[in-house]
Amino acid sequence: MTPQRRERTRFRRYRPAVAAAAVAVASATLATGPGFAAGAGAARVTGPPAPAPATAVPAPATGVPAPTTPVPAPTTAVPTPTTSVPASAAPLPTPTPAADAPAVGTPARATPPAFGAFLDSGPLGVARMAQLSSWLGGTELKVAHTYLPGNRWADIEGAPGFLDVWAHWRREKADRTLVLNVPMQERNEEGIGDDEVRSLLRQGAAGAFDHHFRALAQRLVDLRVPDTVIVLGWEMNGITYTHRCGPDPEAWKTYWRRIVTTMRAVPGQKFRFDFTSSRGRDAVPWTQCYPGDDTVDIIGMDSYDQPSGLSFDQQVREPYGLQEHVDFAKAHGKPVSYPEWGLFRNGDNAEYMRRMLAWMDQHKPLYNTLTDYCPHGVWQCSVNPRSAHVYREALFGRTDTTTPTPATPRPTPSASPTPSATPSATPTSSCTSMELGAWIEYWLGGKLCFSLD
Repeated sequence: MTPQRRERTRFRRYRPAVAAAAVAVASATLATGPGFAAGAGAARVTGPPAPAPATAVPAPATGVPAPTTPVPAPTTAVPTPTTSVPASAAPLPTPTPAADAPAVGTPARATPPAFGAFLDSGPLGVARMAQLSSWLGGTELKVAHTYLPGNRWADIEGAPGFLDVWAHWRREKADRTLVLNVPMQERNEEGIGDDEVRSLLRQGAAGAFDHHFRALAQRLVDLRVPDTVIVLGWEMNGITYTHRCGPDPEAWKTYWRRIVTTMRAVPGQKFRFDFTSSRGRDAVPWTQCYPGDDTVDIIGMDSYDQPSGLSFDQQVREPYGLQEHVDFAKAHGKPVSYPEWGLFRNGDNAEYMRRMLAWMDQHKPLYNTLTDYCPHGVWQCSVNPRSAHVYREALFGRTDTTTPTPATPRPTPSASPTPSATPSATPTSSCTSMELGAWIEYWLGGKLCFSLD
């Protein structure tokens, strides 16, 4: 595949001190239960406190019918984030369903492979997980996925406050998984040239940055999430990141091994390291970057519906594509994963959504996380109603029970579905809300409250 620059900036710079203060308040008041708590809860607010100009919605690719209902642009401003937030995932108003509920009355399907979605890199991402589960008819998200910012080494070490809420979510239930993308270099999205990247890789291979990764490992152990899945140096076969492999694959592999060895040396750790390329050849074949079975636990692939006009069958068969990924993992005795996947260059492509879900049902990845913001997603991106219907129907109400539920009439699917009621933003009468101010409450995902029990 011709190298595809993603045109997706994942992070904005943030102020760690404010983030730490906000999350410290959250950590002091959160208890247990869906999303955050039963005794202490988060009631979603519908948008940030200040207005802003409307933004345009990207049009679907040529040849894909456009939704019949215009999509309203956001009418609220995004304050300067206190945690890293993907630019294209700027906080939205409370999402409304993009598809009708699947029919009820058929036997419930088996538990799906562990799945989740990337919903926001900060505390808002945790708050949205319970809402997405509700939209899916109660199907529980078992995987939380976030990214460490790659602006400075202090970020990559896990700045105080950033990981706390994610760790809290993971500790609530034993069968949950926290997936954390970890950059291998600071200034990771600043367009650093190949010569400097080559020099940085060689410095890393010689041990110059070991102490940063030791600090991160210790931070995760201290937060009692020692089994975190580490997606280290993701999409290394591309051209987007400073931690790319292409300028010096041998130095990159040595550097990877050094990081893994350093993090595994921290007492109490149980990390799993996920080697995740982007699908296809991209700038270099991802197989040239593979650092060896002794330092890789999972072989992942980020697979978006791109480039324009490429069918799903072609995505399977292309060099270094989906089929080669599962074959390579099998040959090395490793499970596969899909940390990032979703729509992209081909618009609202329900066929891609259907085929990708079927592919994962067939090949049983250890986990998958849909990138759920425009243009890739379905729940927070209303320009993809047909794909949203496919995704929701496939995952709606999936549990480990086989007891059929009472039948009810099935609504007729529509490209412009009628939104159903969204979760209430009012705390229940059993708790007393804590006023933190609109700005902090927005980034925490809602009001915090104490149980009266």
